[in-house]
Amino acid sequence: MLQELASHIDEQFSFLKDKGLLIAISGGVDSVVLTHLLHKLQFKISLAHCNFQLRGKESDLDEQFVQKLGDRLTIETFTTRFNTREYAVENKLSIQLAARELRYNWFDKLRKENAFDYILTAHHADDNLETFLINFTRGTGLEGLTGIPSINKNVVRPLLIFSREEIFSFATENNIEWQEDKSNAEKKYVRNKIRHDVIPVLKELNPSLLKSFNKTIDYLQQSQQIIDNKIKEISSKILLKEGDLLKINIEEMLKLTNPKAYLYQLLKPYGFREWDDVFDLIYAQSGRRILTKFYTLLKDRDFLLLLPTDEESLCKNEHFIIHKENKRITVPIELIFENVKKQTTISTNSIYVDSELLDYPLSLRRWISGDYFYPKGMQGRKKVSKYFKDEKISIVNKNKIWLLCSGKNEIIWIIGKRQDRRFLPTEKTTNLLKISI
Repeated sequence: MLQELASHIDEQFSFLKDKGLLIAISGGVDSVVLTHLLHKLQFKISLAHCNFQLRGKESDLDEQFVQKLGDRLTIETFTTRFNTREYAVENKLSIQLAARELRYNWFDKLRKENAFDYILTAHHADDNLETFLINFTRGTGLEGLTGIPSINKNVVRPLLIFSREEIFSFATENNIEWQEDKSNAEKKYVRNKIRHDVIPVLKELNPSLLKSFNKTIDYLQQSQQIIDNKIKEISSKILLKEGDLLKINIEEMLKLTNPKAYLYQLLKPYGFREWDDVFDLIYAQSGRRILTKFYTLLKDRDFLLLLPTDEESLCKNEHFIIHKENKRITVPIELIFENVKKQTTISTNSIYVDSELLDYPLSLRRWISGDYFYPKGMQGRKKVSKYFKDEKISIVNKNKIWLLCSGKNEIIWIIGKRQDRRFLPTEKTTNLLKISI
């Protein structure tokens, strides 16, 4: 197994040589064998162990075992403890997902703080098959059937070519000690049920199951690559990126033979799951939205807009006061207030008002439903929402616009857009005020 791994690394992971590697080690046979193998192959390795405090004294014994292993092999070892149950409740996650999130966040933190190049995990061929079957039974797209990736950004899994049986045999033949996790035998977890009840039956039907499975995974990964290439090809026609905002052109999307399938491929990295609801958003009224933990998908006329959910905070009615003595403000935007003798330049970035008509303090705020103003150059008044619609200002952009108001919320200026005529200077104006962005 040692020589086979050395050859596998030469062929597939030659970039690991002379790099700083952090091994995620539980104390179980898989990660302990990976540690011994790479130590014998003289790679530059360190160990990282998470104590999730889920199994009482057993969890502590695992931690102690890893520390002793690191000392015996003279390998730098990091350990940490998590209150996993509390984290799961606070974040509304299952214990398994909470543990996964905690450990990978910590691994990445260690990698950055200690300049490790890669994080190595000891996933093997049986883990890959179990993951495939879990995804299959829950329902998934093609990507969910392509198995555990051998390389995922900074995470590398060099043992995927080996079976659990091969790893166990190497450990016993070389008198390698490890910690046995008794929870692996409990069938209350889906993975364990599949491991103990389903896979043995499949292996009985096909003794070469893992070999056949690896071929299937290879074919599925090639198919996924074809899809990925097609998505890149159409993205230039359908997608427009503006900073953190991603715009999906609905008209171009609907020209495709199966727009729902393409929409799935485009949006799956952002945590969306209810694909019927996502696709129905195409035909919904502007303003309708679907949220995930980190992203918002918003219908806005001819586009679906994808933006980080924290951008939704832009819609809050934040309120900032401006006193008469203020000649410049910098929060939330920078405005300059100048007393001038005459009007000079005219642009969307500045306005002139009769300061005697202003009721101080002024205020800066976001627009709210029901706001109206008296647009310069027009008769009568107009709702701000109607003005935004007529000007074809997107939902995202209108929620970034500030209103400068006088007294009891009388709009002076939709900043950068349109001035209110009620505060315009006249021939009788003696105190002319220029307000500039």
